[in-house]
Amino acid sequence: MAEPLTGEVRVEEDVPGAFARLVVEEAAKTLADPDRAVTPFRLGCSGGASGEHCFARLAAHDELDWSRIECFLADERCVEPDDPASNQRALRSVLAKRLGSLAGFHPMSCAEGPEPYERVLRSAGSLDLLQLGFGPDGHTASLFPSSPALDAPSDRLVARNSDPSGRNPFERLTLTYAGIALARLVVLVVMGEEKREAFERAARGEPLPAARVRAGRVVWLVEPAAAGAAR
Repeated sequence: MAEPLTGEVRVEEDVPGAFARLVVEEAAKTLADPDRAVTPFRLGCSGGASGEHCFARLAAHDELDWSRIECFLADERCVEPDDPASNQRALRSVLAKRLGSLAGFHPMSCAEGPEPYERVLRSAGSLDLLQLGFGPDGHTASLFPSSPALDAPSDRLVARNSDPSGRNPFERLTLTYAGIALARLVVLVVMGEEKREAFERAARGEPLPAARVRAGRVVWLVEPAAAGAAR
């Protein structure tokens, strides 16, 4: 049975700008809490073009206290860290002028496997905000349609995965749904007209991988060209 899309949908002309403003607002509120006096704002980052655009825009915000930001990855392709396809490489590039200020940057390693990153996440306890992308097939992080990680046990936060269709190359490490659910706020970014059909399907209640995301709060930032009839 189709279910309504979980979360708040915001159609935005400038999705990267809206994302950056949301992160700055959430970080300011969180870090102003006296109970968070010594705890960094834990920010989860996905790869792909939309993630690069969003974090490049965020990197321009000087008002963000970068020394209190700790970055984690949502997924990684099993390539060398300096490979052009590496999510770590892309994020290091767009955040280059901020890396030296960060409270921490935690790349994933396919060579090490899922377990070490699970330990990193469990030590952190939760993510304050996790940015995820949205593929033309409805995937998010590296949770692809019909892939094994969609059914990962609820006690697993990270899994190896690959796309059974072959459209998305490389084996991956990815947060599972349980790993994503660690986030207080998940921001799903939907950019590009090629995402329109999949987003309309998700909005109608089809159980595409991204539509199955659950967290403390979910916000969709969607370009008009991608929103289609869901506007």
